[in-house]
Amino acid sequence: MTRIAALSIGYGFLLLGFLGLFLPILQGFLFIFVGLIVLSRHAPWANRALQYVHRRWPRFGGLITRAEGIAERTIDRAVHGMRRLLGRA
Repeated sequence: MTRIAALSIGYGFLLLGFLGLFLPILQGFLFIFVGLIVLSRHAPWANRALQYVHRRWPRFGGLITRAEGIAERTIDRAVHGMRRLLGRA
């Protein structure tokens, strides 16, 4: 269940990111990177894309590393909260 949710959220952020590249309201690159961070746990291609960014732009890679840590903690808290809510703690 959590894999399906993570994939849905990750692809949703990617979709928003690609729309944001053409619409001035959305921040395209931000949503793309958030989607890649969420997908990197379950999709090898997303992990490779993030590794490429780390190698190509080292200063930006540090920012992504910090964002990955924040995302991991947030996802873990959300999963734990959902399990508690459903009585599967």
